[in-house]
Order: sequence, then C-alpha cells, then structure tokens
Amino acid sequence: MEDWTEENLETVEKLASHDLCDRCLGRMFGKLGTGMTNDVRGRMIRAALSERGKDVPAPDVCALCENVFDLMDRFAQAVAEKVNDVRSDNFLVGSRVEPEIADKEKELWEMHGLENAEAIKTELNREIGKLALPLINRQVEFKNPQVVACVDTRFADVTLDIAPIFVAGRYYKYSREIPQTIWPCRVCKGKGCGRCKDTGKMYQTSVQEIIGDIALEMSGGEEHFLHGMGREDIDACMLGEGRPFVLEISRPRIRDIDLDDLEKRANGSDLAGFARLHFVERAAVQAYKNADPDKTYKARVKAESKVNKERVNEVALSFKNVHIDQRTPRRVEHRRADLVRKREVRWVEAEMIGDDVFDLTVNAEAGTYIKEFVSGDEGRTVPNFSDALGIRCVVQILDVIAINYQEPTRD
Repeated sequence: MEDWTEENLETVEKLASHDLCDRCLGRMFGKLGTGMTNDVRGRMIRAALSERGKDVPAPDVCALCENVFDLMDRFAQAVAEKVNDVRSDNFLVGSRVEPEIADKEKELWEMHGLENAEAIKTELNREIGKLALPLINRQVEFKNPQVVACVDTRFADVTLDIAPIFVAGRYYKYSREIPQTIWPCRVCKGKGCGRCKDTGKMYQTSVQEIIGDIALEMSGGEEHFLHGMGREDIDACMLGEGRPFVLEISRPRIRDIDLDDLEKRANGSDLAGFARLHFVERAAVQAYKNADPDKTYKARVKAESKVNKERVNEVALSFKNVHIDQRTPRRVEHRRADLVRKREVRWVEAEMIGDDVFDLTVNAEAGTYIKEFVSGDEGRTVPNFSDALGIRCVVQILDVIAINYQEPTRD
C-alpha cells in the first residue's frame, strides 16, 4: 500500500479533499486489487495519507453519495420483502441513484483521469445483494436472472422486474370461428363499442385465450402472448400433430406451474386442444418465428361445373415442385403489403367426392395461400389449379393437417 500511495499521493490527496466518505474514496480505485471492500480501501488510503502528514478525516456527510450507504440494511430488507413475495430460483439486485450523484461521480473521474474507478451503482448492487442474500435464500444469477429487484435509492422504493416464462407445445384448432390470437375490434381498436359488445375484440375467444387465461391464473402473471409458428385462417382447422407455439406469460409470481394440469384444463374446451407442453427459454420465440417449414393442407373444393375424375387427378399430379407467383390476395390486401410472393407447391393429390366436388391434399412451401392457389384469385396467383383444370374452382373448407417441423430434442 505504501508504494501505491507514494505513486498516487497527489491524486489521492486531491480526491480526499473533495469530502468523500471512505466508500466513495475507496471506490475511486475500486478496480485495483481484490479481497477488500471499498470502505476498507478508503480507510487504508486515509491512514496512508495520515502517515505522511496529510490528515484528511472522513466527512460527516459525503459530498458525493450523501451517505446513501448508511441505508443499505433498509434497502436489503425491502428487497427481501419484494423478492420473497414471488417464487423463483434466483434473483439479482439493481439500483437507481440520483442523476446528480452519477454526474458528480463522472466529473471526478474525468477531473483526475481515473481509469480504475468503480461506479456507485455497481457497489450498491453488490453490497445490497450481499445483505439481502441470507434473507432471501436463493442464489444470485448475473446472466439470466428470473427476478431483478431494482432499488430506487432516492425514495427507498423497490420494484421487481420479473422475467417472463415461456411454455412451448402444439395446439389444435377445431373451430372455424376463432382466431389464433386475440383480435382487437376493427371499429374501436380494442376500446370497446357496440359492434364488439364492449369486449374490444372481434371474436369472443381465441386459441391464445383458451390456454393463456388458465396459465395466467396459475402463475399470477399479468399478460399472455401466443407466438405461433405461422397461423391458419380463422375458418381453417389445425389438425394432425398440431401447430408449434410458445406461450409467454409476463411478470409471473409463480414460475414452476404444473404443465400437466395446465394441459388438462386447457383441453376442457371443444374449440381447441393442446399437447407436449414444456418450458423453454426466450430464444425459442424467435426460433419459432423464423422457422418456415412446409405445410400440408386438405381442401374441400367445389367446381363451377362437373369435372372429370381423371382430369382432376392429372392436373393434381402436374403440380409437382411447381413455382408459383402469388400477389397479395384480395381478402387480405387491406392489412398486407401488395407484393408478389414466390412460392413452391411440392405436390398435390386429389380425391373425388361428387360430380363437382373433390378434395385436394396440398403440400407447399410456408406462406403459400392455398385458397388462392386453387381459385387463381382473379389472376393474382399464377399458375393455379382452376386455370390448369379449365374450370373455376373455390375452396369450401380448408384444414392444415401437417406442419413439417421437428422440435429440438429436450434434455
């Protein structure tokens, strides 16, 4: 310590003259050396100065931190009360300080060319966390904390930033009258009006709400969001092995909800079903959104006039790895950009049901508009099934029967 103070005597003396408490003085050199707290380092600096005839006692009130560190026990108690009110595996402490304190601290660094100083927020976070740890009895997590207790030192107030929980699985949609996610009313934009009977929604429920409302109740969370791997039309069913999705619950007070119970309760609806529920990390949301697996559809098609079975089969087989151009369909052009999208139809199979009715099973690239592939959408999709058959056709019923996606293996 003597060699260190000899080299920095002038800077140390100037800093001590700014009426800094031991912690703030020691923190100016907080990144030098290990194994001691800043208040101990500050006292050692004063002792070294005193030995050289420079007696600079600690002030009653620190000109920098304004004695905020005297309140650490109070802060730690408040943190423990907040964190113990939620269930989590870990936590982390953060803090807010007076802007004037942060500005003063930065001025001191620049004035004295300090390169090894530690920020006051860093010390507060660490020291409050050390005091709170035995009161909370959970481990501290720095990279991905489930709960962050932020101490506002100005008002001795603590707010919790609770990380969402994410539940992945597959859903089935059996109803042709509900959307995948909550759909705000087009008239009132969610505020509530006569058209939506003051619900703020176009549809009374959705796949999202069927499972999300139950998950919200079980977790004590605030909001739910459903991130699907694509979406089907409202009047289409999602069958087969279901559509992959991630349900996000914000600010859950209980994280370890029983997913078997959630699945059982959500499956009490005859509108939708759920399977393979499991917890995932936040990164799964983007992974699902970025995935673009091929999909297989079954469409009940009605022709404008009688059709020949052999001819229908011949046209179906002709769409083998065929590239099509699809301009934004008329039915969605009010909410989608007017673009021409290039898609590929992998294969088509046909089965006659009546003289002018048949089923098409279509496997196509993600994002293909199947109704428009069949009808042609007034020439906006080319080539299309109707033009190839020579008879106008429309899809009466559409189901998604397979999404060709393999979830990563879970440990």
